[in-house]
Amino acid sequence: MPRNPAPAAEPSVPPGAHAALDPRIAQLLTKDASGLVAAIVQQHDTGEVLMLGWMDEEALRRTLTTGRVTFWSRSRREYWRKGDTSGHIQLVRGVALDCDGDALLVRVEQVGAACHTGTRTCFDGRDIPAVTDLATPGG
Repeated sequence: MPRNPAPAAEPSVPPGAHAALDPRIAQLLTKDASGLVAAIVQQHDTGEVLMLGWMDEEALRRTLTTGRVTFWSRSRREYWRKGDTSGHIQLVRGVALDCDGDALLVRVEQVGAACHTGTRTCFDGRDIPAVTDLATPGG
């Protein structure tokens, strides 16, 4: 798939500084104490879970209106659009809100690696042993 040229980056501002998200969407969000909701990123055609990021209203607005996924970096305290430095962009194919309003499912076309470590997903090779052979309840 050919890469789309990256539009100019939007300036970094603190969370909530541009509360221009559609108010009908904003009222559905259940944000944490920092004004953020979890954003689970999934490959749109395979269902593969790629990563988890955080969004405030402005990051969600940018994601919904630009077609590229934007997050709020909790550590750097700035917005970042996936792929602006790596070229591994995420093209938005759909966004859904969970039943409690505290998590987003962002379905994307992932171009390149999703993880900053260079792996396809942030979950590659990071399995934790868990009991998986319990009997089915009621069976």
